[in-house]
Amino acid sequence: MKKIAVIGAGIAGTTTAYTLLKRGHNVTIIDYRRYPAMATSYANGGQLSASNAETWNTTKNVISGIKWMFKPDAPLLFNPSPEIQKYKWMFGFLMATIKGEHKKNTLETIDMAKKAREIYFKIADEEGIEFELLKKGILRFYDSKKEFKLDKDKASWLNQEGMEWDILTTEEVKNLEPAFENNKNYEKILGGIYTKSDASGDIHKFCTSLEQVLVEKYSANLQLNTTVEHITRQKNQLVLTMRNENELINEAFDNVVICAGVGTQKFADRLGDKMNVYPVKGYSITIDLKDETSKKCAPTVSLIDQPVKIVASRLGDRFRVAGTAELAGINTDIRQDRIRPLLKWVEKYFPNISTETYTPWAGLRPMTPNMMPITRESKMKGIYYHAGHGHLGWTLSAQTAQIVADKVEGKS
Repeated sequence: MKKIAVIGAGIAGTTTAYTLLKRGHNVTIIDYRRYPAMATSYANGGQLSASNAETWNTTKNVISGIKWMFKPDAPLLFNPSPEIQKYKWMFGFLMATIKGEHKKNTLETIDMAKKAREIYFKIADEEGIEFELLKKGILRFYDSKKEFKLDKDKASWLNQEGMEWDILTTEEVKNLEPAFENNKNYEKILGGIYTKSDASGDIHKFCTSLEQVLVEKYSANLQLNTTVEHITRQKNQLVLTMRNENELINEAFDNVVICAGVGTQKFADRLGDKMNVYPVKGYSITIDLKDETSKKCAPTVSLIDQPVKIVASRLGDRFRVAGTAELAGINTDIRQDRIRPLLKWVEKYFPNISTETYTPWAGLRPMTPNMMPITRESKMKGIYYHAGHGHLGWTLSAQTAQIVADKVEGKS
């Protein structure tokens, strides 16, 4: 049995801790916030989506990104302020696109997503975790002939067991999700693509519920409101210097797994590890479905409006709508001009849902230039990284946690 520190209590840290505890290790979870899962794992789009696991490194996306850069309501917004890490990441993204590994990386990501999905289902069953899980698949829909044709053509290499790429007509879209019937824009929908094996659920509920299980059932040590200031190696152990309020603590561990989201880059810089993780900001709104009309008219199948890159999920008596990508550094300010398109989208397709009561949110996705998660060892032996999932942290973390745990145990 090893004594292991997991830095970060979001989805990556929670799944890592669970995996290591299940394998019999002694685990301490450390986070500088007062509560678990309060950053990127708080209010994302909610989708466990192998169907949305395609990496972004395509020439089409580069061209679209250039067109969108300075349009305030575009899916991608670029802040031109000088910042070395941002331009380094953008250059890395371009080089990854030129390298041409989009399909290979996408297929690898899909494989991880399918495995992760089954792990989440198993955890929910075994540990009694309630997180508004819906196994109703994900429906992409289109009002653009060009976008619809591009995605239909992907069936030749994307369609597989567990990631079905079922192409639907307009009528089939309505039959699958009757909530579309209640709006005048339904006729603009040209068709859809349905992946029946996908699912959705509340990432924050999952993390907080599982953290409680980790402490009460598996005796995890949860140290919140604690900042890791230094990591040093002393003989055969790693010593963490931590600050909890005004108290300075030194504690030794056999291994450390860094699951610090966008903060992972700072740890890598301190440890001398080459890494390129950048915060790509995303927004969401969570609508309270208070009245019966809103509950009835809100969709239950999780949705992706592919042309505008907006996703939506039903979370019990709430409706989560998320989208946009913004390159603006470490900045979680909520901009109303980025929230407004999400509200307009709801009004366009589901006009009978009241948006009187909603909660806006902005989170920072830790993204690598080639969109692939980081699951490797540091130059300082015994330290491992589990980060860089980008928009797929919820979708991939349960499986990438297994990969990291294997490396900690010397199995790969």
